[in-house]
Amino acid sequence: MKRHLLSAGDLSREDALLILDTAEELSKVSQRSIKKLPTLRGRTVVNLFFEDSTRTRISFEAAAKRLSADVINFSARGSSVSKGESLKDTALTLEAMGADAVVIRHGASGAPHRLAGWIRGSVINAGDGTHEHPTQALLDAFSIRRAMGRVEGLKVAIVGDVLHSRVARSNVQLLHTLGAEVTLVGPPTLIPVAVDTWPCQVSYDFDAVLPKTDVVMMLRVQQERMNGAYFPSAREYSRRYGLDRDRFAKLHDDAIVMHPGPLNRGMEISAEVADSPRSIIVEQVGNGVLVRMAVLYLLLGGSESAIGGGE
Repeated sequence: MKRHLLSAGDLSREDALLILDTAEELSKVSQRSIKKLPTLRGRTVVNLFFEDSTRTRISFEAAAKRLSADVINFSARGSSVSKGESLKDTALTLEAMGADAVVIRHGASGAPHRLAGWIRGSVINAGDGTHEHPTQALLDAFSIRRAMGRVEGLKVAIVGDVLHSRVARSNVQLLHTLGAEVTLVGPPTLIPVAVDTWPCQVSYDFDAVLPKTDVVMMLRVQQERMNGAYFPSAREYSRRYGLDRDRFAKLHDDAIVMHPGPLNRGMEISAEVADSPRSIIVEQVGNGVLVRMAVLYLLLGGSESAIGGGE
C-alpha cells in the first residue's frame, strides 16, 4: 500500500482487497476477551477534525487504541483555523509532535492532499468537503461483502443527495474497482454535472431501478450544505426518493439496505425500513472500526503475523 489514503480512486483492486481481507482477519481479534493488539505500540495517531463528526472520529479512535497506538484528538473548529495557512501551521505542530498518522476531516475539498505534502507521517482522509470519504467506502464494501458474500457483479443503487455526498463519490470509485455495477439515483438538481465522467449509470426514476437492485445505499439529505432550493419540499422529496415500505417491497428477497448515517428518519428512509432485518446500517458502524484498524495497520507497517499471534 501507498503511504497515504487520500482517495478511493488511488486504490487498486489488490489494495482494496488487501484492506478488506485484513479487516476480516482483525475481526477475529474483536471476538477475544481482550480486544487489543500490540502492533502499533509507541505510534501516535492524531485525529484532526475541522468538522464535527462523532461516529467517524470515535471509530478511528477505537481502531487506533485497539492496535495500542497513542491517540491525540485535535478539534480545530472555527474560521481562523480553516484557512490554508493555518492548516500548514497546524501541520508543522503535528510534525513537531511526531505524529505517525494524521486522520483529517476538513470542510475544504483537497485539504488532506495539502497536508500530505507538509508532514512525514501518513495522512488518512476522513472526509474532505464534498470530495471524498475513502474509509466509508471501504467499510461499505466490507459490509456488502459480509452480507452478500461478494461485491463483484452486484447491482448497487446509491440514492439521494449525490451532489453533496463525498460518500457517494468514494463508493462509486471503489465499488467499480471491485466489479460492482453502480447506478446513481436522485433528482436532477442533486446529481453532479460531472457525473458523466464517473464509472456508473444515472437514473431519476427510483421505482424503475429497485426491482433489479441487490444493494440500496440511501444517502442523507445534507440540508446544511444546501444554499438553494434543490427540491420543492421535504415531503415531495420523500415521496419520490424516500425508501418506504412500499418501495422496499419492490426489492428482491435477498437485497439489502444501507445508509452511511446519520439518518433523517422519515425523509430519505422510513424507520420501518431502517430497522428491518435486511438493513445492515448497524453492522456498518461496527465494521467501520475493523476497516479503520486495517487501514492504520497497513499504513503504519504492521506485520502480517501479528494479527494471529498472541491472545
